[in-house]
Amino acid sequence: MTATAESEPAITGRHPQRWLILGVICLAQLVVLLDNTVLSVAIPSLTRELDASATDIQWMINAYSLVQSGLLLTAGNAADRYGRKKMLISGLALFGIGSLAGGLAQTSEQLIAARAGMGIGGALLMTTTLAVVVNVFDDTERVKAIGLWATVNSLGFATGPLIGGIMLDHFWWGAIFLINLPVVALGLFAAIVLVPESKNPRGARPDLLGAVLSTIGMTTLVYAIISGPEHGWTSTEVLLAAGVGALVLGLFVTWELRIPHPMLDMHFFRNQRFIGAIAGSILVAFGMGGSLFLLTQHLQFVLGYGPLDAGLRTAPFALAVVALNLTGVGARLVARIGTPTTIALGMILVSSGLSAVALLGSNGYGGMMLGLVTMGSGVALAMPAMANAIMSAIPPEKAGVGAGINGTLAEFGNGLGVAVLGAVLNSRFAALVPALVGATSLPAALAAAGSEGERAEISNAFASGLQTSQLVGAVAVLAGGLLAALLLRRAERADSLQQTT
Repeated sequence: MTATAESEPAITGRHPQRWLILGVICLAQLVVLLDNTVLSVAIPSLTRELDASATDIQWMINAYSLVQSGLLLTAGNAADRYGRKKMLISGLALFGIGSLAGGLAQTSEQLIAARAGMGIGGALLMTTTLAVVVNVFDDTERVKAIGLWATVNSLGFATGPLIGGIMLDHFWWGAIFLINLPVVALGLFAAIVLVPESKNPRGARPDLLGAVLSTIGMTTLVYAIISGPEHGWTSTEVLLAAGVGALVLGLFVTWELRIPHPMLDMHFFRNQRFIGAIAGSILVAFGMGGSLFLLTQHLQFVLGYGPLDAGLRTAPFALAVVALNLTGVGARLVARIGTPTTIALGMILVSSGLSAVALLGSNGYGGMMLGLVTMGSGVALAMPAMANAIMSAIPPEKAGVGAGINGTLAEFGNGLGVAVLGAVLNSRFAALVPALVGATSLPAALAAAGSEGERAEISNAFASGLQTSQLVGAVAVLAGGLLAALLLRRAERADSLQQTT
């Protein structure tokens, strides 16, 4: 053990300033989440003022996602080795520099490059924030703290479109990036002053080849998922990317099993609690990511709201999450009925909410609001418990890697959910309107229609496709939640048997 490692041990108990530190963590998390939701509102302005093509817009969004998802494991490992405070500060600085470059960009290519740079900072922030939370809170308060950390995701989801709309009404599009700078500056100051340094006290040597393999493997696999709906799942481009991703990730696993200091300890996958948590997380993220993607189309194309109004009408989902997490309902339930039952209850609520949106949302906003509140309540109960289950199955000194796994699962599941449920929507839509199979979107199909009757038929077909895909998402969420609860319950029983023998 090195002298440096001895002087900066991993912190695993209650820190006296833990709630102030959590505030800093949430601030750092919020700036990342706001930026991504605000960008969706600015797409029309970017198209007009930068003369951006549809491909340019796609890469403005995907450049960030690809870089971040590819680097999450590497970023988590770097945080454990070199210090979570150092990586938190580095992530904020890189995100701020990327935001400045994005706000001053003059071409689509410059903005895409800036977004990629922001993705590096985002990967560092997504992993270090959760790792710091795990290390400054003990077991009695950790679930509540993770719940508050998770609440920021909902705040970003709800307030991003509103902030973006207000900014674009008064300023040019670059302001949506430059607004990050004062928040980043405040976050940097607070992180330097308040956040304690922590790292893996054993200081394992860097796994450079593992970092390269995981980055290439995850990036190409996520690229295949993202590009599948556009190019076709059987296209050469998608199949090649998926094949390369699977091959490289296979090499990554083989390498990690052979070296003495792996970036990702594959023995984690022998832990039943860890397996249960990650299996449930992937399926839950699949259902949630895809269904929330469909939700915006439902509000705009079926109920007829504009982008800003549609964003505002998703607020009940976020408000339910915020209200329940701020009051600590989820943490109290975990203490009373256990993690598996809390996850099962939460995901039953989420699945019920998605079903309500699918079955009642077409008749007006009232049914949709009921579904959104039910979904938000379920997320508030299940998500912190799920994240805590993953982090609890990993030693605290490897909290950065644990956070990287948690973030990678979320990115992978969300991307897969958007791609697959989007494909379900498109195939159902095309099957119901066979004469317009060549139309790639609802607006294109409506433009090709020859009469009001055909337009009504097309709109009804799209609504039916949305309903089918949302119900598929509801089933995935329910299956994921129940699977996670079952596996976690088995793990708890196995642990109890080992303790009694």
